[in-house]
Amino acid sequence: MSDFNVHAPTRRQMLQLAAGTFVLGGMLTGKRYRRYLIRHQVATMGTTADLAVVHHNERYARAALQAAAAELKRIETLMTRFDHNSDIGRANARAGLQRVSVSPETAHVVQRALHWADATDGAFEPAIARVVDLWDVKQRHAPPPPDAIQRLANRQLYRRIDVDAGARSAALFVREGDAAIDLGGIAAGYGVDRAVDVLREWGIVDGFVNVGGDIYALGRSRDEEAWDVGIRSPSDPTQLIGQHALSDGAIATSGDYEQGFTYGGRRYHHIMDPNTAEPRKSVWHSVTITAPTCIEADAATTAVFGWPADAAQHVLDDCSPGAQLIRSA
Repeated sequence: MSDFNVHAPTRRQMLQLAAGTFVLGGMLTGKRYRRYLIRHQVATMGTTADLAVVHHNERYARAALQAAAAELKRIETLMTRFDHNSDIGRANARAGLQRVSVSPETAHVVQRALHWADATDGAFEPAIARVVDLWDVKQRHAPPPPDAIQRLANRQLYRRIDVDAGARSAALFVREGDAAIDLGGIAAGYGVDRAVDVLREWGIVDGFVNVGGDIYALGRSRDEEAWDVGIRSPSDPTQLIGQHALSDGAIATSGDYEQGFTYGGRRYHHIMDPNTAEPRKSVWHSVTITAPTCIEADAATTAVFGWPADAAQHVLDDCSPGAQLIRSA
């Protein structure tokens, strides 16, 4: 499903996104040739991706957007764990049995995920799939049995993943069945970066790609200013708690308010703590981070969700130079 919109939004109009961020546009006030804001939406990676470019040639812009959207779908096909034929699906299916050949891209993303896991002592856990499935917060209305939770707690399962990230031949070996890979905290960010690369290959210098709140802003908006990215209030989806000007950079937000259930007076959400094999406890309900690339912003928001600001920024400085924590709420 796709939709194009060639009308620029005003600053009070915004594109609402699932993970708590918005991209705000502007009105063109100059007398020069007309610059259109052309948008394209596509279902991918468990959400609706929103892509846009600012360009004077509407037809060319649409073709560029379609190419970028196709790239998002290609990355999803490689890295989803819900398809037994994907790289991750095949690696998980052969866990404990054999090494599986994968694309160099998949190996690169897994390698980067393992880097985040090491840097955070397992707070970022790419082998979290069994825990995610156990809780299944979209379907559950009560926590799973305590013994099932305990079996998966504090395992550091990422250490059971071997990756060969060679440029010509790449492979994964998941050494234990409980160490099933889930790249949900990083693959979308990589997909955004690749879609942006495609737009640049088409000569696009202004636009954005947004996959569920993982955003990269290219150049400038239609009014030739930096893109305004609004951060949604965790308690009221109709309100913003802040805005951030962004140009040629990435921003991502993770929050506990989109998916989950309440039981016994406690909110159980989808961001899992590998140490407890339960939803991560936090005084914060969302965290927003900027970074030079979206793969880094995406991983960072999952890795440091719920952390004190000083500790979070220390990890960002070590693991991803240029990444900045801009808001916890």
